[in-house]
Amino acid sequence: MFLWNKAFNYHPRSVVAQLHIALLTTQVTKAITAPEVVEKPGDTSLAKLKSFYTQAKELSESEVSVSGTLLTQLDALLPSGPPGQQRRRIEGNDQKRKRIKADSDISRLSPTVRSQLEAWASLKGEQVAARVTGDNAEKDEWFVVKVIHFDRETKEFEVLDEEPGDDEDSGGQRKYKLPMSCIIPFPKRNDLSVVPDFPPGKHVLAVYPGTTALYKATVVSPLRKRKIDDYLLEFDDDEEDGALPQRTVPFHKVVPLPEGHRQ
Repeated sequence: MFLWNKAFNYHPRSVVAQLHIALLTTQVTKAITAPEVVEKPGDTSLAKLKSFYTQAKELSESEVSVSGTLLTQLDALLPSGPPGQQRRRIEGNDQKRKRIKADSDISRLSPTVRSQLEAWASLKGEQVAARVTGDNAEKDEWFVVKVIHFDRETKEFEVLDEEPGDDEDSGGQRKYKLPMSCIIPFPKRNDLSVVPDFPPGKHVLAVYPGTTALYKATVVSPLRKRKIDDYLLEFDDDEEDGALPQRTVPFHKVVPLPEGHRQ
């Protein structure tokens, strides 16, 4: 009767339950086949008991299988965290993949191109000459701007024109996104090895004294002995009394004249 009651009171819920049922089934089988157990004629209690344990074992196995399937489906349907957290994780993974892709693309470039990109990126926070007009403009307009960011993937600069515009609608300082072709770095005062030396008669682009705008000019100074000396320039369309005045401009505010410059 102990085994009989245990069979009806037992409620399988796990793999451990399966093992326990299997053990009890074995015990019942041994009890049925043991010589000392004598079943009275017409008494089928032990056979029924074994049948109940077998059914319970099968139900337990089925329950475990169904539970596993349901858990798999729930894992696929439910996010692992709150919606906002899941969205941030997805967005973060996308950004990480983009960074990895950008880094991978850069690593495949030649050493010369990689070095050039590093040089462009190092301009952050520095002033450069920038063409802020489009390719279809009638004339080119160049201004002194400050580099805010360089995107290595798109190869675009984000720059800030720190001087308020003359137009009241301009709202003061303006930001631009410009390709590399619209940017010319100024010579560095502390690195004379890369400072160009423009001879007399050379056309250049230079900052007009007292402004942040650059214009086409011609080098006229024949007495410039050192790279750190100022240039003496004549700016185009700067006539006074029928002549072009000669103006002094620091060497670090003079850059090569871009090919195809329109003025």
